[in-house]
Parts: sequence; structure tokens; C-alpha cells
Amino acid sequence: MKYFECLISRSGIILIAISLSLMPLNTSADTNFQKWITDFYSIAAKSGIEQTTYERAFDGVTTPDADVIRKANFQPEFTSKIWDYLDARVNPLSINNGLRMAQQHAETLKAIEEKLGVDAATLLAIWSVESNYGAALERTSRLHYVPRSLATLAYADKRRQKFARTQLVAALKILQSGDITTTDLMGSWAGAMGHTQFIPTSYLAYAIDMDQDGARDIWNSVPDALATAANLLKENGWRSGETWGYEVKLPENGLQYEDQTKTVGEWEKLGFVRPQGQAFPRPEKKAVLNMMTGSDSPAFLMTRNFFVIKRYNNSDFYALTVGVLADRLAGREGLIQPWARPVDALTIEEKFELQERLAEKGYYDSEIDGILGRGSRQAIRAFQTDTGLTINGQPTKALLEALRE
Repeated sequence: MKYFECLISRSGIILIAISLSLMPLNTSADTNFQKWITDFYSIAAKSGIEQTTYERAFDGVTTPDADVIRKANFQPEFTSKIWDYLDARVNPLSINNGLRMAQQHAETLKAIEEKLGVDAATLLAIWSVESNYGAALERTSRLHYVPRSLATLAYADKRRQKFARTQLVAALKILQSGDITTTDLMGSWAGAMGHTQFIPTSYLAYAIDMDQDGARDIWNSVPDALATAANLLKENGWRSGETWGYEVKLPENGLQYEDQTKTVGEWEKLGFVRPQGQAFPRPEKKAVLNMMTGSDSPAFLMTRNFFVIKRYNNSDFYALTVGVLADRLAGREGLIQPWARPVDALTIEEKFELQERLAEKGYYDSEIDGILGRGSRQAIRAFQTDTGLTINGQPTKALLEALRE
């Protein structure tokens, strides 16, 4: 379970806070930082951290991680609409990769479901969203040595100091347990670790040695990582065999019931129906009406499991994405009703086509994944420059038409 490196509101505004309390860093050996590390041992020792563990953790660490500070300090605010958030995570690539992983790890997923009661599709969806089925861990240049990154935040970022100190002690406990070596104790800039991106305290609470090799290794063992994710869901009240919720159509006066809780049967009596007229299998279960982005979008009746997924990441967008991707991986239909996209906005299929056409013309050489990030926008600008179009880097239907021509 990751620390919130961004806060995602129900409206879809992703606000990434800019820390204004960061201390200046030296690029050479930093005596103040080294003194901080020395002094912090007295706090770590109170939690049972041995001197040998501490010395091993910080052997060779002489300066703060400047990249951690850069990522903490210079992340701009930006807006993500629900359709873009979903497109980036529920698309042909993530589904096909998930189906391949389902076959590759079928025995493991079955064993986890039997042991912990969490279905394979949900675990695969979390794995996909958190680390792209482990592919993110292969990008070693983007990973950070966890004790150093957390010490950096505790030393230099007053706003994250309490969080970082707590997580640093937990990371030292992980190291002391022998579950992982210093070489493999890598994570994100804020300390999220492994295939399923657990912060150290969550690891200590939920980690499982599923492959029974004597170590709870969420970095290198897919069974351990997926079982650990399942254990978090189970311990927070996951209901086996039940859904995360239902997409529904609003009756004429349905908007007035937003955020109310009723049984599914009561919602049905009020005129709430599923898009293709399917029956509600458990009318006695309670559900909350979630409009997600307002009356001009699909509505949802969210059941208990939706809120359990939010214990992993407290975002409606995140929980919906995991639920929808899990449905697709389980062979069920995805969302039926369209989002209220702007007229010129691309569908997920068009986003893939845009990248493919940019690649064909020599402007784009990264993965065709439907995620229109920095590389795609740079390619768009280059194409716009060469063809005399307005240079704005925006992926629109008009731009796609120009590429088709």
C-alpha cells in the first residue's frame, strides 16, 4: 500500500503538493546529513534496531538522495479526468498482459484464493495498476534505495518528516528480519516497495511468505507479493465471491440520492437498473450511490469490496479502475455507458492508433501503450512543427486525422 504521493479527489483533480520546506542539499558528502543519520540511531534503537543492522543499512550513504528531493519538490499540479485515468490502466495492453499473467501464475493465484479468499482477477488488477505486472521494477534508474530515500525525506522535508521517520524504522525492521538484503531493498522515492507497492509499515502488517522459502519477498517473489496484497484486502474485510459494485442507469430523479446507502433491492425499486437490464444477484446487500463525475456520466452502486480496495489506495478513481480491470480479466464486460468526454477527446482505441501512426512516421519510439505521457507529447509537438500545425502537444481527433492523411 503506497504512501499518497498525490491526492486524488472524486472530481478527478490530482493535486500533488509542492513542499516549500526542503533544506538545501550538497552534492558532495553532507556532514549534516551524516550527523542526522548518526543521531537517528537512538530513535531506531528504541524500536529494537540493532547497531549492526543500522550500520549495514547506511553503509556508504553519505549524502541525501537529490532525486528524491527533486521528485518531492517539483511535481506540478495537473488535472486527470476519469476517462484518461481509466484509459491509461484499463486498455488492450493491460488486459492482454493480465490474461498472460493469469496463465503464467495460475497455480499461485489459485492457491492464494484458496488460502485468503481473494480472486485472481482482483489481484492481477492491483498488480497491473501498481507496477505494470512488475515491469516498473525493471526500470532500475527510477528506483531508490529505501533507507536512503526515507532518511532524505526525514532529514530534508519537514512536511513528510513524521511519515518518513516511521517508515524508515519499519524499513530497518524489514532489513533486520532477513527478508531482504540491502541490494534489493529498493522502492519509489517515497518508499513504496515491490510488485504491489507496499510502504514499509504496511509490509510489516500484511507481508506473507507464500512460496515458503523463509522470506517475505515482495520484490522478487510474485507469490509473496500477490499474497501480501490479498492479505491486506482480507484483513480489511474483503467479501469473497462478491463484486466491487454495479454500473447503473439513473432514474429521472436519481441524482437526489447521491452518496446515500440502501440495499441493492431498494435501489432497484427506486428505478436504478443495470445498463443492459441484467439482474442484481444480491439484492439484500447494501450499496452506496456514487456519481463519480456527476449526472452526465455513468453512475455506480458501490458495495463493500469497493471500499476495501480503497484501503489499498484511498481514491475512488483507483478503486473503480481495479474493479473494472478485474472484471475484464475475469471475462466480464467493462463499462457500458460512455463518459462525457470533450468532443475532440480521443477514445482509448484512438490513443493507441495515435501512437502507432506517430511511430510509423518516425516521431515516436517508445512502447505503444495508449498512455499519452511526455514522450507521446514530444512526438506530437515534433509532428506539429514539421507539418505547420499549431504546436501545443495536445492529442486530439483533429491531430489524429492529420496523421491519417
